Amino acid sequence: MNMPTNYRILITGANGLLGQKLVRQLIRHADCEILATGKGRSRLPSVWSGFRYMEMDHTSPKAIGEIFRQFQPTTVIHAGAMTQVDDCEVNQAECYKQNVEATSLILKACQSIDAHLIFVSTDFIFGGEDGPYTEEATGNPVNYYGSSKLLAEKAIMNSSLSKWSIVRTVLVYGISHDMSRSNLILWVKSSLEAGKTIQVVDDQFRSPTLAEDLADGIIKIAMVKAYGIFNVSGPDRITPYQMAVLTAKYFGLDQSCIVNVPSSSLEHKGKRPLKTGLIIDKAIRELDFRPKSFTEGIGILAKQLKLAHSYKN
Repeated sequence: MNMPTNYRILITGANGLLGQKLVRQLIRHADCEILATGKGRSRLPSVWSGFRYMEMDHTSPKAIGEIFRQFQPTTVIHAGAMTQVDDCEVNQAECYKQNVEATSLILKACQSIDAHLIFVSTDFIFGGEDGPYTEEATGNPVNYYGSSKLLAEKAIMNSSLSKWSIVRTVLVYGISHDMSRSNLILWVKSSLEAGKTIQVVDDQFRSPTLAEDLADGIIKIAMVKAYGIFNVSGPDRITPYQMAVLTAKYFGLDQSCIVNVPSSSLEHKGKRPLKTGLIIDKAIRELDFRPKSFTEGIGILAKQLKLAHSYKN
């Protein structure tokens, strides 16, 4: 399916894992004009073509205004955010600036040109008492990161903008070029390969999401102009400990080095909700969203790691 020629898609947070997957998938659409934005230099592969990159501080009204005037996007995928839960808890003022104020600025810019805003949110807007959650569930966050994302959601829903979509997702994993941070699978793999014993919680439930699947769901929303709230995550609902064991099994690593522990035994600045996960029936029905299982996702990631290693050598 090709996008109409009048689709000009601006991506914030393009240097991150999700941002890179969005750019990679969108450049396959020849009729789509893409502007990738992020803080600092581009960390996207230099061999990629079919898009432009511009540095943009999404907390700066001036920077946002200039880029919106120049590019005139029809669709804005706002993936830029402060997402480290503990950092958000410790640096609440910065978290509010990055996640709430920045979203309000992007929202205002979208309103000025009637652009479709697609906002990436999280399962952490929920308290974790009665997951998995539908799109209609009421938010009740237990940490500041979740609170900031819920505030941003409410700002969008209460605005005069009619063309908005909120995409809630869970525990995104994968690899990207010049990664600035790791994720659970890579951490488990590297730790076990180094012979380390790791502690992983077994009382939290999540729906781990392959980054490519999340990007695919977001692009489907952009293509069909699907407005409203959508849960876009993996189909499984498992604990981090189960994820670690499946990762060890796949790579043939020592499972005995994985110790399951309760959440209460770990010292976190920001509390984690215990039982989240998302019900994705709406995305399956309305977007034909078909996410990979966690085991399938590990296989895809393993192939990408092998390919990346071959490039380095």
